[in-house]
Amino acid sequence: MPTRQKKVIFCLAGLLSFACALGIAAAIGTQLWIRGTTLCKTGAQLVNATGEELEKFIGEIQYGLFRGQRVRQCGLGTRPFQFSFFPDLLSTIPASLHISIILFSATLIVFALVGTGFFMFNAFGHPYETIHGPLGLYFWSFLSCFCGCLILVLFASEVKIHHLSEKIANYKEGTFTFKTHSERYERSFWLILVCTAVHFLNIFLIRLAGFEFPFSKTKESETATATIDIMY
Repeated sequence: MPTRQKKVIFCLAGLLSFACALGIAAAIGTQLWIRGTTLCKTGAQLVNATGEELEKFIGEIQYGLFRGQRVRQCGLGTRPFQFSFFPDLLSTIPASLHISIILFSATLIVFALVGTGFFMFNAFGHPYETIHGPLGLYFWSFLSCFCGCLILVLFASEVKIHHLSEKIANYKEGTFTFKTHSERYERSFWLILVCTAVHFLNIFLIRLAGFEFPFSKTKESETATATIDIMY
């Protein structure tokens, strides 16, 4: 492939990687990871509410990785209030899992920025193939993709397996018991998914630029590459 086309592809991949870093940073700071409703089970059972009456006992909840807001409704009107995960909910939620999600999200930003630097260096610099070339590009793109998948899996397990919304709704509730009525992932969660897909796409952009996948090379070509530094 001509050098100019390689530069265009690497620049495109670098810009996509940088956009992902910005998007992930924005996603971490928002409350739009989960939006759902909670049912005041105790209140509904007291009056045997069904049908339209049940709507008076369904409140709302939304949250991100650091904070959120909730509308409490138990038949006597709505009561909105804000909450924060740190330090208020640390004793209620699976803290180690939640902190791991935040750390991996921050790590993903770093990986995306490093990947951006590698793509731009390959586009405008003179990288050594054995160190800074396509192997490095594949490595950082794969790490970013893996880290993004890990964030999605850990957060989904925290919400679904550990019933995060329910634990938040029942925080400091001595009289009433709340159950999750419905919940859905919001745009910040899907933004992480999109960024993960972009890093996966970058792997194919590297291949489109004319460089073989790392494990598809023959032993002969690996030996030849190890003996000399190839510039491109």
